[in-house]
Amino acid sequence: MSHLKHLFSPIQIGTMTAKNRLLMSAMSINFGVDDAGNVTEQLTEYFVARAKGGTGMMLVGGGAVHPTGLELPHLPTLWDDACIPSLEVMTEAVRPYDAKFGMQLMHGGRQSYHDDKVAPSPLPAEAVVKGVPRELTLSEIHEMAAAFGDSARRCRDAGFDFIEIHAAHGYLINQFMAKNSNKREDEYGGSFENRIRFLLELFRDIKDKTGDDFPVGIRINGNDYIKNGWTLEEALKLAVILEQQGADYLHISAGVYGSTELTIPSMYVKHGCFVHLAEAVKKEVSLPVFTVGRIKSPEMADRIIKEGKADAVAMGRSLLADPEFANKAASGDLTRIRPCIGCCLGCIHNVLALEPGACVANPDVGREYQVKDEVRADPPKKILVVGAGPAGLAAARMAATRGHEVVVCDEKGHIGGLARLAAIPPGRGEIMDIVDFLRNELDRMQVEVRLNAKLTEEFIKSVGPQEIILASGSLPEMPIIKGLFQTKMTLCTVVDILEGTVIAGDRVIVIGGNQAGLVLADFLAEKGKDVALLNRKRHFGEEMSSNDRFYVRERLKRDNVRLHKQVSVKAFLPDGAVFRSGGEEVRLEGFDTVVISEKMTPIRKAAELFKDMDIPVHIIGDAKSPRILMHALSEAEEIGRTV
Repeated sequence: MSHLKHLFSPIQIGTMTAKNRLLMSAMSINFGVDDAGNVTEQLTEYFVARAKGGTGMMLVGGGAVHPTGLELPHLPTLWDDACIPSLEVMTEAVRPYDAKFGMQLMHGGRQSYHDDKVAPSPLPAEAVVKGVPRELTLSEIHEMAAAFGDSARRCRDAGFDFIEIHAAHGYLINQFMAKNSNKREDEYGGSFENRIRFLLELFRDIKDKTGDDFPVGIRINGNDYIKNGWTLEEALKLAVILEQQGADYLHISAGVYGSTELTIPSMYVKHGCFVHLAEAVKKEVSLPVFTVGRIKSPEMADRIIKEGKADAVAMGRSLLADPEFANKAASGDLTRIRPCIGCCLGCIHNVLALEPGACVANPDVGREYQVKDEVRADPPKKILVVGAGPAGLAAARMAATRGHEVVVCDEKGHIGGLARLAAIPPGRGEIMDIVDFLRNELDRMQVEVRLNAKLTEEFIKSVGPQEIILASGSLPEMPIIKGLFQTKMTLCTVVDILEGTVIAGDRVIVIGGNQAGLVLADFLAEKGKDVALLNRKRHFGEEMSSNDRFYVRERLKRDNVRLHKQVSVKAFLPDGAVFRSGGEEVRLEGFDTVVISEKMTPIRKAAELFKDMDIPVHIIGDAKSPRILMHALSEAEEIGRTV
C-alpha cells in the first residue's frame, strides 16, 4: 500500500475517522427504490459490493427532503419517518465492511422531473428539464429548511455515519446562491449574504436536530460555468463562512444543467478537470476539502492528496465500473481495475432518460443482488470464441472465470475489433481501456488468444471445442443511392479510413450522422480536410449519451465542417452530391472522397462452417445484431455465465 500511501491513509471528518480518502460520490442511480420511496435489496447490495471493495466513504445519491424536490422518480425519499426502517437495513448491511456510509440530502428545485417544481424564482432550468417552477413563498422557504433538518435527523436515526448537503449542480440550494436563477427582492435574494441565507439556515437546522457530533459535509460548486452563475470568488467567500459555521468538510464540484463545462464530463475532458477549484478552496480553509471530476486513476488520486490540492478524492463512475477499485488499488493490482471509459452512456444518459442507471464497462451495475458470486462450471468445457473484439473478449473472460478452458481466435493480427478503430478519433482513446483490461484479464487467466488465425474446419477440429461463441462483429453496409457507384470520387467506408487502407482527399463527404460519422468528421477535420456530413436522420449521434455528444458537437463547430440533417440525397455527382435539407436543395461540388458511415451489417460467414458440426453455437454482439458497446458487453458476460 506504500505506493499509494496518501490515498490509503485515514482521514478525520469531524468525529468520524475514515480508513482511506476515497469517497464514492453521490449518484442519482434511479434504481433500488420502491413505489413508496423506500430503498430495496437492489440498492443495498449495490452499496455492499462497493463497501466490500474497500471504499472508505460512500454516499447514497439524491435523498429527497421534500416531495417537491424529488429529482428523479426512483430515488430515496426522506420526508417521513416511514423511510427509516429500510434505511436501517441498508446501513446494517454495509456496517461490517468498515466503510463510512452517508446520505446526500437534496432538493431538485427547478431541475426536478415532475410538474410540481418550486424554485427561488419562476425561471425554467437552463437545459434538460422542461417547465417553469413556482416561486417559493417565505413560509415555504422556512419549511424547506426544516425539511433538510428533519431528513438529516432521520438519516442519523437510520444509522448513517454522516450526511452531505447538495448545494451544487444547479439544484435548489445552488439556485438560491446563483444570480441567474435567483431574482428575489426579499431577504433571500440580491446580495451575496442574502443568496447564501437559505443554505446557512438549513445547515443550522440540521445541526440543531442532529447534534454537533454528527458529521455534516457540504457540496458546493467552485464554478457554475454559466453566465451570471455562481463563481469561484463567491465559493471562496462561502467556504470560509461554512467553516466558521461548523461544516465538517467541503466537497467542491462544478457545473449546472446547461453549463459550458458539464458536471459529468465525457472522455473529451482532461482527468482531474475540477481539481483546481478544490485547490483554490483548500487555500482558504483548514477543514477537509474533497475534489472530484474525471479522476479514474489511483495514482492521480494519490498525487492530488500528496501535492496538497485536496484532502480526499471523490469518484463516482470509476466505482460504478469496478466495485473493487479500492481493494485492487491498495494491493497494487492496478491492471485489474475495470475502467470507466467516460462515455456517460449507462450512468448519466440512462438516468436522464428516466431509466435505471447502468455502466458500459460493468454490466452488473444494479444486478449485484442477483449476481453475487460466479458459479463454477461443472463440468468445465472447452470453449472456442471466434472474434477478439470487446464482446468476444468479455465472453471469454467470464467463461474462463467460471473454469472453462477457453481459446480465442481472430483472423486479424490484433485484438479490439471495431473498438480499436473507435478509439482512433481525437479524444476517444479511452475506449481502448476496456479492451486493454479484458486482454490483461485473459493473460492473467492464461487464456490462449490466437491472432492471424484463419477459421477453417481443420482449425476448429484442432481446438476441439465443446461449444462455440461467435463474436465476429460487423462491417459498414453500403446504401443504394442514385449515382453512388458511378461517382468519380473515391468511395470508401469509415472502417477503411480509420484502418488506413484508404486515404481521404482534401474534400470529403461523410454519409451518416451517427456516432461513427460524427467522430470520423472530427478525425478528418483535425487533419485539415473540408468535411460535409450528410445525416439522413433528424438527430445527430442518437446512440451517444448527450454529455458525450455535446463535446463532439462543440469540436465540430469549425470553418471546415458543415453538418446537414434530415438529408434526402437526390443523386451523387462525379465530384459531389445533390440533396434536400431543411426544405432547400443543396448542391455540393468539388469533392474528391465520399465515406459511408451509416448502418452496420453482421459478419456471420463463419457460421457456415458449423452447420455440419454437432457443436452448440452462440452468436453474440454485432455478429448477432449491431448495437452499442454497452449492450454487446452485457450480452457477452451473460453468455459467459451460461455456457
